[in-house]
Amino acid sequence: MLALLIVVCALFGLAVGSFLNVVIYRVPHHESIVSPRSKCPVCEHPIRERDNVPVLSWLILRGRCRDCGAPISPRYLVVELAGGALFAGLAARLGYNWDLPAFLALLSGLLALACIDLEHLILPKKVIYPTLVLVAVFLVIAAAVYDSWGKFLVAVICAAGWFVTFFLLNLASPRALGFGDVRLAPLLGLGLGWLGWRYVVLGFFAGNLIGAIVGLVLIATKRMDRKQPVPYGVFLALGVAVAVFTGPEIVVHFQQYH
Repeated sequence: MLALLIVVCALFGLAVGSFLNVVIYRVPHHESIVSPRSKCPVCEHPIRERDNVPVLSWLILRGRCRDCGAPISPRYLVVELAGGALFAGLAARLGYNWDLPAFLALLSGLLALACIDLEHLILPKKVIYPTLVLVAVFLVIAAAVYDSWGKFLVAVICAAGWFVTFFLLNLASPRALGFGDVRLAPLLGLGLGWLGWRYVVLGFFAGNLIGAIVGLVLIATKRMDRKQPVPYGVFLALGVAVAVFTGPEIVVHFQQYH
């Protein structure tokens, strides 16, 4: 039953979102994501097990530490909800398919990277590389099960193509495109390339379109100037999400008229 898969994935996504909050906070501070236990950054009291339930704990505590009353960032709630929503959406879109784990890993990694990039303007390789490995392993398993090595080859070519393209862009203008984006490119190319090269084009176009619209709005409202650094990874991640969730309809529509 597809409904059961969606529910299970949604619950799993909430738990993954809770873990991603640890990654988002600790990796930029060069801390281990394994130990020690999570604690309040103000009073440093370890978080109790009953206060580690995704979404519910934040709501019950009303966004405040149980011990000192310090506010807990709404980002924790948002990331957990986003994890659940993304996982449920992927389950609904892909169903019982062997490539589902690859896209769960892909969007999990991109969610963490987008939040880190938005806050710190960096795309840590400690998040990019493990995500790339996970996605590659899951796609190899899917290719072996379905004997779809042709699809995997296209994905690898797209990953290499995106890396070369972004590397050359970084070489031409390092200030416009950071090397973190270059490291991220193969991950995006691999994931979308599995779906087809048109999805790669769609993801790149959608990400840049969203970035351009947001940038123009922020500049027009004087919340950002033209020289201010842009968290490009956020828009690339959004472009991938657009390609994954709306790609089939857009690609089919494009093929009908071309």
